[in-house]
Amino acid sequence: MNLYHEHPLRILRYSAKNIWLLIFPLLRGVKTIRLDAESFYQWIRGAWFDIAVIGIIILFGYIRWHFSGIELTDTEIVRWEGISAKIKTTIPYSSVSAVTVEKPIYLMPVRAVKISCDTSAGSYTSADLQIMVTGKFCRDFLSRVPDVNQKNKLQDIPETTHLSVLLFSLFFSSGFSGTVYIATFFMKGGDIAHDIINMSLDRLTKTTEKLADKLIIRMPSVAVFVGVFFIVAWIISFVMNFFRYSGFEVDGDEYCLKIFCGLLNRREYRITPAHINYTDLRQNLIMKFAGAVAVNISCAGYGSEKNQLPVLFPVRSEKSLDNALEKIGIFSGVKNDFRPKSNGWWTYIWYPVLASVMIFPAHMIIRKFIPEISELTFFFAVMLEIPLVWLMAVKLTAFFTSGISVYDDKIMVRCSRMTGFHTVVAECSKLVKFEIRQNIFQQIGGKCNVILWFGGEERSHFKVKAMRVADVKKISEMLGYETGTKI
Repeated sequence: MNLYHEHPLRILRYSAKNIWLLIFPLLRGVKTIRLDAESFYQWIRGAWFDIAVIGIIILFGYIRWHFSGIELTDTEIVRWEGISAKIKTTIPYSSVSAVTVEKPIYLMPVRAVKISCDTSAGSYTSADLQIMVTGKFCRDFLSRVPDVNQKNKLQDIPETTHLSVLLFSLFFSSGFSGTVYIATFFMKGGDIAHDIINMSLDRLTKTTEKLADKLIIRMPSVAVFVGVFFIVAWIISFVMNFFRYSGFEVDGDEYCLKIFCGLLNRREYRITPAHINYTDLRQNLIMKFAGAVAVNISCAGYGSEKNQLPVLFPVRSEKSLDNALEKIGIFSGVKNDFRPKSNGWWTYIWYPVLASVMIFPAHMIIRKFIPEISELTFFFAVMLEIPLVWLMAVKLTAFFTSGISVYDDKIMVRCSRMTGFHTVVAECSKLVKFEIRQNIFQQIGGKCNVILWFGGEERSHFKVKAMRVADVKKISEMLGYETGTKI
């Protein structure tokens, strides 16, 4: 059993809880604030008070830090904090789903390391244990949690290239196509709005022309600014993702997966495969036709932080995921045993079709009654039609590729969400809810929708639409569920 304190830098965090005491130096400074030598001299003479307050804040932080500690035993990690009332957190190593070790570049001069430890219990948005420690503690702790056995490690794990990370950052940065689309919308829309307003305001009196000129000058500038903002936002997201996943490496065996990534903030993850809820092969339409996938996993403590994705392998060819990776839940080449009913295509595409069909008639109606803005409404119609046609292509592809397979103790679900495609593989024991939905029109056609819910800190669900009722009954029987006779 070894006892440790957190890194001394943590004193500042504990001190921050008493930062409200700085209100007294602030009030003193406001009272003596005058731009003359006498006031400045008076402030300097009373500087001892400010220093004393800051010293008290740091002293409180030190006391809290001193009465907090971490204990490492052979079976668990124990953290306690508090002076009069102790708060004690105990996590057995066997319950740990993921450990994260971070070495940010700004902490390197003080040799501090951040460690996060998570289990399948607790809050999804934060780790069960977050500490800042020294390198000595980090080495001791990592020696006690599961690690990859180099003699038994998986030999055929594909290497991650710089191109793979680049493509992953390109496809999964926030608003990749949407940002460019919105930027074009505002840039072009600003010009059209400028022309329309210019034409309309020419009819106004000379008294209002000066005000009109100001509006005409400002509107395109704002539109261009918003467009540039969205482009810059995507570039920033792309660069951050590239830095975050640069140097991506995966190593593992049946009992531990180890992931390294990060350029400015080097991270090491240790994941227990038994705690993985499911693997998710993600694609967009371009990746679908190119045969490329990004492999994600659902595991408590991995990818749950803001702006992070639980990626196991960045973008790579689906054919490169061979049978050697089945031990960690990655399967490829498995065909759908059960598919949507052949006449269920309308269930997939009806809403983008109806929306796209209604756009131009709406434009024509507006044009008839308000011809002055017909150019603007035509522009809106065209710009709205583009994503709807894309969504129509996605949903039509989803109809041909969606389905469910059940084999051994595994279940595979292929479906789509919004404009993305998912191939989810999980053990049947990870399935916590099997839901069947059927509306009145589906009853006539003998179809229904299936929603599969998987466990974890945050329950995830995946829907396959327009399935045959007879097939759904077979699936439920294979999974050990009773459907009854009402469908």
